[in-house]
Amino acid sequence: MPRKAKPVAQSTAASTAATGVQYWLLKTEPGEWSWSDQASAQGGVAPWDGVRNHQAMKNLRAMRTGDRCLFYHSGAGAASRRVVGVVEVARTWYEGEAKGEGKEAAAGGAVDVRAVGEFRNPVPLGEIKKAAGEVEGMRDFALLRQPRLSVMPVPAKVWDWICDAGGGFVQDGEGEVEEEDV
Repeated sequence: MPRKAKPVAQSTAASTAATGVQYWLLKTEPGEWSWSDQASAQGGVAPWDGVRNHQAMKNLRAMRTGDRCLFYHSGAGAASRRVVGVVEVARTWYEGEAKGEGKEAAAGGAVDVRAVGEFRNPVPLGEIKKAAGEVEGMRDFALLRQPRLSVMPVPAKVWDWICDAGGGFVQDGEGEVEEEDV
């Protein structure tokens, strides 16, 4: 029986045609690595490492310098689950120092991300869920469909909605910045 041809693989993240920038969401427990930690890192740049899930690591490997990422605080309580800021990829995937054995050693890579700005109004997960029927692409957004995934693509229209809901963001030492200005 003949096999069907597989479709050509496309990037998993949404991108804007004009800039080629892809959009992602990075989840972190604020007790492990918070927005404050990211913003206070030297130059606002720090490695995004410790990812163990195969699909999440594939997403990290697909990132390119200049791609934008929503910085999401996860947590035990619903009130703590929210998008708090934006970072950009400063260095693409690289192999890091593998620590541990077996699966732990296999997940020794990272990307470096740079803090761009903190949202004026963090966007809670509950508000994102409420918008699922209103925003194109939101129903299929991995944050809602695969809630345990720690690194995921963000459709462009969902990105725009979240940035609008966040009221723009403030960069360290500067005034408010709208997404279009950055």
